[in-house]
Amino acid sequence: MRVRINHLSKGFRSIRGHVFALNDVSLEIENGEFFVLLGPSGSGKSTLLNLISGLETPTRGEIWFDRMLAASHAKGVCFSPKERNVAFVFQSYALYPHMNVFQNIAFPLKIRGAERERIRESVERTASLLEISDLLSAKPGELSGGQRQRVAIARAIVRHPNIFLLDEPLSNLDPQLRLSMRTELKKIQRSLGVTTIYVTHDQTEAMSLGDRIAVLRNGLIEQTGTPDELYERPQNPFVAGFIGSPSMNLIRVPFIEEKGEFLILIAEKQLRMPEDKCGLLKELSEGEFILGIRPEHILITSKKTETSIETEVISVESLGRDKVLMVAKDDCRLYLLSDEKRFKEGDRIRIELDLNYAHIFRA
Repeated sequence: MRVRINHLSKGFRSIRGHVFALNDVSLEIENGEFFVLLGPSGSGKSTLLNLISGLETPTRGEIWFDRMLAASHAKGVCFSPKERNVAFVFQSYALYPHMNVFQNIAFPLKIRGAERERIRESVERTASLLEISDLLSAKPGELSGGQRQRVAIARAIVRHPNIFLLDEPLSNLDPQLRLSMRTELKKIQRSLGVTTIYVTHDQTEAMSLGDRIAVLRNGLIEQTGTPDELYERPQNPFVAGFIGSPSMNLIRVPFIEEKGEFLILIAEKQLRMPEDKCGLLKELSEGEFILGIRPEHILITSKKTETSIETEVISVESLGRDKVLMVAKDDCRLYLLSDEKRFKEGDRIRIELDLNYAHIFRA
């Protein structure tokens, strides 16, 4: 099922007056795609999911499922979730505590009036897919978080929905279980081939799961692309800082033009920008821009050169194999990665910025 969203907006009345949780959002989600809506709390991603599902009606705009107009405020159309044949997995799992696992999974088929034998076959097949066949007689209260999540997913997919919607389904799990469930979820989605729309605020989760990702902020889409596109070619400072862990260094930097070359001033050093990075600088009339550089592109060097900068280590954070070092020179603070364990707070080290990997944004 292909999903097309045209100029979608959703407004609410509040004590602040009329506010928009979504404002003129347009998206196209391809058939069978695993599409992720990523953004901080309050960005509008759950509202967008609710509009796609039919749990809420749009203030403006349209939602299309293939050639079917599923929602349009102007045309007075808003099909129910049942009519859209969507399946929703919530953050809280929403399992019925008085029913066992078999009954929870069977519930969507039962209310549709499916025959008993067909229900049994469908539940057993789905339980086998999710490796919970041995739990069919257990109650939700007897299950772990990961097992409850599998039951919630089984209940959603047992009736073969056109679209699979998930609203932060892994956020209640511990980190190790979340990692294994991500792998399982991707494998299940690939085997089913169903269009899946997944909401999360966790950029690691989004990058590992999504075929494509839409980054939202304040009801607007900042950028849409594959994980690699968002990481390697962010379109603005928000996306640059939101994608990646540790996040990209973003520094407000003055620049000057000298004989067709651009020099930037950072930590009292004049550094020459590579020619292929100067396109935007040629368009800027002001004397500042935002330089973005990822921690892995800041190198530690023992040599004193024209381009090396002497800094002080302010903090050291262990990530296991790697360390995250925050270094400072005057008011300039930068994060970098190192696999060396010898560094500690107060050390003086020299760094080099590999500007071939730099990003340039308007200040």
